[in-house]
Amino acid sequence: MKEIFKLLKSCFLFSLFLMVSCNTDSNKEGLPDEENWINLLEKNNLDDWTVKVKGYPAGENYNNTFKLENGVLKVDYSGYNDEFNNRFGHIYYKEPFSNYKLRLDYRFIGNQVADAASWAFKNSGVMIHCENPNQISLNQNFPVSIEVQLLGGDGTNDRPTANLCTPGTHVEIDNELVTNHCINSNSLTYHDEQWVKLEIEVYSDSLVKHFINGEKVMEYTNLIYGGEFASDASVPLEGEPVKSGYISLQSESHPIEFKNIELLELEDF
Repeated sequence: MKEIFKLLKSCFLFSLFLMVSCNTDSNKEGLPDEENWINLLEKNNLDDWTVKVKGYPAGENYNNTFKLENGVLKVDYSGYNDEFNNRFGHIYYKEPFSNYKLRLDYRFIGNQVADAASWAFKNSGVMIHCENPNQISLNQNFPVSIEVQLLGGDGTNDRPTANLCTPGTHVEIDNELVTNHCINSNSLTYHDEQWVKLEIEVYSDSLVKHFINGEKVMEYTNLIYGGEFASDASVPLEGEPVKSGYISLQSESHPIEFKNIELLELEDF
């Protein structure tokens, strides 16, 4: 009888071991995100990116505005001689996406270019569903896109980040069409030069979510073309869904740095 009990006990322990082992393997397989995230700066250069600065053709990195150093993509104005002159710029990843997660760290540093607008103080953005940078007109300020607006604090006032701006687009929030150009998120304010974690979930034209340091701060649906800052390319599409596009990072007169820029493509749903 004791031998039978020992045998049953051994079988039970072996079964338990198999269950734990399978669960461990399952957990590993349940983290495809960690295996399939694409590092958009993997080449440690800007070969996969296209710069477009207002007043200059696509591909011309005016005064070396965008530079990559030690894995950090920097928006740098040291060559501007304190004259921004509304040279709004963007740097675009090489291919468009539709359904994906994008994550990165950012921080504002230093001082704004002297002649820039006050509203652009510690102001930048991650633009999603952008139009093709090679089709943007020479003097166009911003690409038609959905902008995840990044703001830094001024040391005193509340200034949420991961807001929404809509150059040439509209969205719905709580089932109502929103035509305001910018809408604040419910994030905290980050006053200093600390790194802030941003994540964006994009599901074609159906749903977009913004996260700051792991907390969801904004959500909207039903992305369409229309409204202020529309370009010649988007005007004929007014009212049509915005289903995909390029990703770009903005230069808007205040130095900012980006790192750990990673993307996970999602299956169509």
